[in-house]
Amino acid sequence: MKTIILTGGSSGIGKAAAELFSRKNYEVYEFSRHGESRDGISHVDCDVTNPDMCRKAVEQVLARSGKIDLLVCNAGMGISGAIEFTKLEDAKRQFEVNFFGALNITQAVLPYMRERRQGRIIFTSSVAAVYAIPFQAFYSASKAALNSMALALANEVRPFGISVASVLPGDVKTNFQRKKIVEGAGIYTHMNKAVEQMEHDEENGMSAEQIARCIYRTATASRPWAFNTTGIMYHLFLFAGRLFPTSFINWVLGKMY
Repeated sequence: MKTIILTGGSSGIGKAAAELFSRKNYEVYEFSRHGESRDGISHVDCDVTNPDMCRKAVEQVLARSGKIDLLVCNAGMGISGAIEFTKLEDAKRQFEVNFFGALNITQAVLPYMRERRQGRIIFTSSVAAVYAIPFQAFYSASKAALNSMALALANEVRPFGISVASVLPGDVKTNFQRKKIVEGAGIYTHMNKAVEQMEHDEENGMSAEQIARCIYRTATASRPWAFNTTGIMYHLFLFAGRLFPTSFINWVLGKMY
């Protein structure tokens, strides 16, 4: 039985992934602030923005299981609003959860994977990391930073038998935590419409279970791609990004939002 640590597993994609890995006979440890243990899934209290809490939570898993085969860094949140009117503390909070939270738990797990000379780390990123979404700049930026870290980390830990990959979901129907910054709506008159369009796309997006299956395929592939997504439309989006000039793609996004 393989052991998985999955952050942000109390709701949405994380919850669906935890349940899927449990059904696939993994020993599942779900790290979050407000979760609870359920059949086949052990909850561990952990705020990923707290490095000490991350280390102690990982030690709990090792005391019980003795090993960590897979880490899925899934905890995340979002903010929306105009760059000009976004407070610095909100932008920092975005990165504290999405980027530094993944860094904290990765640093806590790596020594043990390195010692065993095996393991896999998966980051839940976003298609928005490749296509920066207007009025969601800091979410896109935090996920783009996550992708860059994943690529660098993959080369750093390859000699130790550890592999690294990212999963890039598109629009997903979940109760995603997002803080809306409404300042400047009178100046950026298309902001509210853009955010409404984004939320509409999410409400009509893929299920959390579909993304969970993508995470599972990435976890079990012998050689996973660096960036993995699901759904024909999103495969085409990523492919188009390699075919067309960035300025053209960005112009199209501006028209969409």
